[in-house]
Amino acid sequence: MKKFFLIFLLFFTVNLGFSQRFIGSAILGMNATQVDGDEVYGYNKFGFNVGASVMLALEPKQQWFATVELLFSQKGSFRKSLVDSMVYSNVNNIDYNFDYDSKIKYRLRLNYVEVPVIFHYEDPKTGWAFGAGFAWGRLVNIQEVENGWHLKTNLRSDIYRTSDWSVLGDVKIRLWKGLKLNLRYQYSFVPIRVRTFTNTSNGQTWDRKQYNNVITVRLIYSFNERYRLNYLKNKKGERNGPKWVRDNTIPSK
Repeated sequence: MKKFFLIFLLFFTVNLGFSQRFIGSAILGMNATQVDGDEVYGYNKFGFNVGASVMLALEPKQQWFATVELLFSQKGSFRKSLVDSMVYSNVNNIDYNFDYDSKIKYRLRLNYVEVPVIFHYEDPKTGWAFGAGFAWGRLVNIQEVENGWHLKTNLRSDIYRTSDWSVLGDVKIRLWKGLKLNLRYQYSFVPIRVRTFTNTSNGQTWDRKQYNNVITVRLIYSFNERYRLNYLKNKKGERNGPKWVRDNTIPSK
């Protein structure tokens, strides 16, 4: 975790040093996640999605952008004990240093330091931005609870891949000046694990590849972005789009 904060500080410092060319932002949001292939369904696991980003305009009109982010992102899966699920689970590595928790049927916590790269288009009239890209995540912490018992799953057990490769789609809505609402969908294209399940009633086994499946809602605030009042009006005289839009005029030297 200390390494993450040092990288975060360096990332932000470099951005400030290039403030005339890059747009730097702070990010704060939440993930709603599930793991496809774990026999538990629903976006029931919530976690933080926080960090910083650097955005660069790819052409003078400032409609096409490339963005690199550095994030701490929590993913995983969760199911309460009251729901009949995972009767076919195979618990063979219980960690008895933790007490039994009758409230949890299954809980998986996966913490990543993540670097997404996104290319997006921003409509200069409305301030809406649409993008797509990919992300690499480094797994830094694991916690797994199954049928009320904590498991010995950790980074050294080699159960989960330490790298998570994923694709993502992204929408940003300008709320006020440099403040934007961001909606994102992200999905692993490389399995994070291959697991063998066992049906406890008949002994049948099967393998399933598992993938992170993430919906993210975030607020993004840009520190050194230039913007102007939106003067575009419709036929009724009402403003089209947000009050503030990006100022894409070239500043005088």
